[in-house]
Amino acid sequence: MKNLAYYNGRITSIEEMMIPANDRGFYFGDGIYEVAMVFNHKIFALEDHLDRMESSASLVRISLPAHKEKIGRLLADLALKVESPCQFLYWQITRGTSPRNHLFPDPEQVASNLYVYSKPWKGVEISDQYRLVSVEDTRFLHCNIKTLNLLPNVMAAQKAKEAGCSEAVFVRDGYVTEGSHSNISIIKDGVFITHPLDNLILPGTERKHMLAYCKELGIPVEERAFTLEEMAEADEIIVSSTSHPSMRAMELDGKAIGMKNPELVEKLRKKYMDEIEAL
Repeated sequence: MKNLAYYNGRITSIEEMMIPANDRGFYFGDGIYEVAMVFNHKIFALEDHLDRMESSASLVRISLPAHKEKIGRLLADLALKVESPCQFLYWQITRGTSPRNHLFPDPEQVASNLYVYSKPWKGVEISDQYRLVSVEDTRFLHCNIKTLNLLPNVMAAQKAKEAGCSEAVFVRDGYVTEGSHSNISIIKDGVFITHPLDNLILPGTERKHMLAYCKELGIPVEERAFTLEEMAEADEIIVSSTSHPSMRAMELDGKAIGMKNPELVEKLRKKYMDEIEAL
């Protein structure tokens, strides 16, 4: 198939898939999601994504439709059905299908829904020309859950686009938290600095990998909050996400920033590419 959609056992093309209007994801954004990249028909960092899926579902009290290992096997099988060896794989789990009611439906009677789609992808994207714009972080206080409720992120991403930028940087009480669809880290004097894992940022899989790369390469790491001013004065600003693993920011709010330690960034990028080639 050129692309693929799956919903509770039914498989079609993305264009033909139909989802019930009473799916609670439609009414309330009552669900969680994951995105992974597929290289050579193999899902990159699948276990990391399954672990985060399980954590997010637990935090919002959604029962998985199957054990995470079984979901992983299903995703791996679906990735083999798409013609392109390089794919963008998305899946979401919602609390189920039931008449609109803010209260949870009885889990004994209403099972959670699993929706998956996979489509061809152009491959790894790496850039040295990311432009950033800072926005006030007005999101709720559970940013660590990969929930479907993404309206503040959508609004921030649109603001970035309209400002001619690649990404929006959320700032809460003067401190950088993350991007609208990415983690933000900085490098200063050879030290890799990234926001600690708490309720204000998503536990990004690429963030996790970069910390592992730093350990292997002997690069010092600090997991702490940093201010917008610190970010503007950093040697490098790294924007990372599943589909954009290592972007170097060159501009923040219209001013030139970073781009002072390309050698260290290249070491981190090489570790990522080595992982992909090892699949």
